[in-house]
Amino acid sequence: MSYRNAHPTKATGRSKCATSDDFRKLFTEDMNSLYLLSFLLTANREEAEQCFVAGLADCVNGNPVFKEWASSWARCVIVRNAIRIIAPHIDSAKLPAIASHSANEGNVSRTTLEDVPFASILALEDFERFVYVLSVLEGYPDQTCAVLLGTSVQEILETRVDALQHIAEVANRKETRKIDARPEVMTPALMHQPLG
Repeated sequence: MSYRNAHPTKATGRSKCATSDDFRKLFTEDMNSLYLLSFLLTANREEAEQCFVAGLADCVNGNPVFKEWASSWARCVIVRNAIRIIAPHIDSAKLPAIASHSANEGNVSRTTLEDVPFASILALEDFERFVYVLSVLEGYPDQTCAVLLGTSVQEILETRVDALQHIAEVANRKETRKIDARPEVMTPALMHQPLG
């Protein structure tokens, strides 16, 4: 194998690494998805913007990565920034509370998210939300989640189950409210009653 075949980027002058312009273009074209990731992790508009902007700066000024990895790298940088900003962790004093956490408590009342898309995710406590977004939405392996969040794989597994249960509770309450809010349906018995 010749040097030319072994190192085509040197011979052709083309770079296989993503450039600053490649990252700027990526953050522009994929802005909605990257910002949504920032928002779901932080559950706060200002912190999501901070996370997004820091992610762009880190990608533009950071170490080179292959162009094929640029999108994954950008998402990973946003995740790392969100972890730095929010610092999600399990407070050992809150462990029993997490197990009995109800989606009626905490973030739901704090942010009044009732009809906001992704309200059930945003209503989760910080640690639960990070575990859910990383392991379910982003598809990170449990071991990677554990390393990123500084906890055990077992804690990731248990927290994911809790998060799924809390999301289901919020969805069930929302559905119950919709059913309760429907106008009364005219049943045959009601149609034959005298009006007055």
